[in-house]
Amino acid sequence: MGTLIGPLVPRREVDLEALATKTLAVDAYNALYQFISVIRQPDGTPLMDRKGRITSHLSGLFYRTIKLLENGIKVVYVFDGTPPEFKKRTIEERAEQREEAEKKWREALQRGDVEEARKYATQASRLERMMVEDAKALLDAMGVPYVQAPSEGEAQAAYMAQKGDVWAAASQDYDSLLFGAPRLVRNLTITGKRKLPGRNVYVDVKPEVILLEEVVKELGIDRRKLVWIGLLLGTDYNEKVPGVGPKKALELVKAYDSLEEILKVVGFEPKEDWRAIEEFFLNPPHTDDYQIKYRLPDKEKVFRILVDEHDFSPDRVERALKRLEEVTPARGSQASLEAWFG
Repeated sequence: MGTLIGPLVPRREVDLEALATKTLAVDAYNALYQFISVIRQPDGTPLMDRKGRITSHLSGLFYRTIKLLENGIKVVYVFDGTPPEFKKRTIEERAEQREEAEKKWREALQRGDVEEARKYATQASRLERMMVEDAKALLDAMGVPYVQAPSEGEAQAAYMAQKGDVWAAASQDYDSLLFGAPRLVRNLTITGKRKLPGRNVYVDVKPEVILLEEVVKELGIDRRKLVWIGLLLGTDYNEKVPGVGPKKALELVKAYDSLEEILKVVGFEPKEDWRAIEEFFLNPPHTDDYQIKYRLPDKEKVFRILVDEHDFSPDRVERALKRLEEVTPARGSQASLEAWFG
């Protein structure tokens, strides 16, 4: 979910073409959840192989990554590591919510209510460890780089953007801004026509670019107070303050110079250690042990993962692989080597 600072954040819509030549650090878990949620049958059933294993995430990862590369966008996926201790409550609550949603999904299926079934199926989406490992194996076979974060993937992506190793972090959540990403790209993996939940209406979803410098300047605050707004509205690590919305949160952080003063004014005593969470956002764990390097795809490995193991269409995978071979950034370096030694 992330923090709910969206209504306060200035952003600009762009076409995918505007991101050509850019390297983006993609929050891998966020993207995989999107693929699992969106790539489903009309009744909400995810794509599965003959053994009943979900393959929606692999389908999205494979075809969407190729599409981004065809638009000249280089992506490096960043995977979550060990979550901080204060995220435990959120993880447990989400597990309970998914179980409840799965129950309602099956009830809707029994009633024959397809629209309702799809809604609850999306909410029941879960990412298992084996699915994550399959995603990493597929990226490795495709020659697409990924980074294993020590803790939160968004924090690592933000760090890579701060260093200038990537142009921006890419995620649906705004937490990347709290972690200090100078640029955030939203909607990267869900661009195109999308159906609005519960309505027979389709909208054209475009990427959004958000600049941290613009955000704090327009709001008249600094990044620390942006983190305070996040805490007031609720994050993955703390519950929100009842009765405080985005506008009120901004007023409070501009009026007072400490979290203690703000909490006293609103009469709220948090269960969590807000100072520890604030410090986590401002100085999160990260690693420098990574390389952003593309390799030529290993066709045999891709076929083994998608076709042999998960029953993907051989013809469709073959066509996609030809596209990947044409647009992979590794192709340029290979051509240079051949020219040098030729």
